[in-house]
Amino acid sequence: MNSVTMSIQNVINFFIIAAGIGIVGMSMIQTRRAPIRKDVKKYFMTFMWMIILYITMHLTRQMLDGNPGNAVRVAIRTVTFIEFLASGFMTLMLVTMILFTAVTDRTAKRHVQVLIVMLGIHILLLVVSQFNGMYYDFDGNNVYFRGKLYILSNLIPLLMIIQGIGLMIRHKKQFAKRVAVAYWIYLLAPIAAILFAAIFPGIQFVILATVLAAVNMFAVITGDMVEKYEKQKMESSRMETELSMATRIQADMLPNIFPAFPEREEFDIYASMTPAKEVGGDFYDYFLLDEDHLGMVMADVSGKGVPAALFMMASKILIQNYTLIARDPKEALEAANRQICQNNREEMFVTVWLGILEISTGKLTAANAGHEFPVLKMPDGKFELYKDRHGLVIGAMEMTKYREYEIQLEPGSKLFLYTDGVAEATNAQNELFGTDRLLDALNNRQSDTPEQALNSVQDAVEEFVAGAPQFDDLTMLCIHYRGKGGACPAGEKNE
Repeated sequence: MNSVTMSIQNVINFFIIAAGIGIVGMSMIQTRRAPIRKDVKKYFMTFMWMIILYITMHLTRQMLDGNPGNAVRVAIRTVTFIEFLASGFMTLMLVTMILFTAVTDRTAKRHVQVLIVMLGIHILLLVVSQFNGMYYDFDGNNVYFRGKLYILSNLIPLLMIIQGIGLMIRHKKQFAKRVAVAYWIYLLAPIAAILFAAIFPGIQFVILATVLAAVNMFAVITGDMVEKYEKQKMESSRMETELSMATRIQADMLPNIFPAFPEREEFDIYASMTPAKEVGGDFYDYFLLDEDHLGMVMADVSGKGVPAALFMMASKILIQNYTLIARDPKEALEAANRQICQNNREEMFVTVWLGILEISTGKLTAANAGHEFPVLKMPDGKFELYKDRHGLVIGAMEMTKYREYEIQLEPGSKLFLYTDGVAEATNAQNELFGTDRLLDALNNRQSDTPEQALNSVQDAVEEFVAGAPQFDDLTMLCIHYRGKGGACPAGEKNE
């Protein structure tokens, strides 16, 4: 081959290598900007840096080739070793990428172990070749030439590629069509480049094919990931909208207009529900059965989130309807329990405290289905737990019977109801707020209105948890019974 031909080949190879580095660099910029997972982006960037390293070492070897001196000989051996090494790592990363695209973790790990062993053998043979020249060597003028066993230098990377081809064939259904095509192009492009090199020897078609196939592969995979990301983003936005609507619907299901009964001077009532998630499983309710009877409910559904919210809505409607029909806490809970147990395949349950207040006399008739103890304050006393008798939760056993009890409220009495999210609020040290702190918060401000009492407890809980995540719904209700004419004993606020 004459010097003119070699010069043309060198120019062509130089432009191929320069174009390769430029294309990879542009692809790296696009990958860095792409909205894909950070770990995937890091993997892609590492792969591209390996391609740049491979190309750079190849170019450096060509520039050093034939230059005299021992320092050049050491340098050219070093860059050649790195070039061959980078080729092995690139193939390993490609097949690993295919593995984790389509294969289960356990199977993929076994394949990766095989790949690592093959790469280790590849590195070992490269080290040996440095000393015996079986892959490549340099003559006295530092001119690179291939050894008799040069073909074996690509054996290990070829075996890795064959493993990748086998995975592509075996798991073809796991790949999106365009991603599979991109993988196939990258796997087969070097083989096609070798055939072209046989026709045009000396031109670095392998480098060009490797770069273009790699950039195409990354562009397709990144595009596929971005498309999935956009779909997930749209789906997430849709779910957020639906959850926001569900939150509003749930809030509208609960009485939320205060003052609740401004025309009634005999009592003042206030309630709140702060869900741990967008929607919650706790609920409260109060409603007039007639002009002289007020129904009050405090309940806590098992679980959280949307399932608990759906169960909560059904439970609230059933309990209110049966209370209006039966006009008796015991019978209302038993009827609601039977109805819920008949259609409860998810085996959810709800704890309920249900009371009916006779407004004219202050007589409170109540029943407790596994709920927290109510807190009672009589006119001349302080807030204390009223340890009523618990029945089984609603939704556990169809034929459960409940017991009811009576409390005589005097003018100035207050009743505070809550769910376990209050008592079980937890701080960073994993300590519970507890009923003692709840009673302290109420007793420190005994003359508060019902709304102020709930705010005091809420503030005490927030101060206690000190920013720790809220794991359960916080639901509270307080009623201040004034009696006929709305009169209050001395020291009590008459709102």
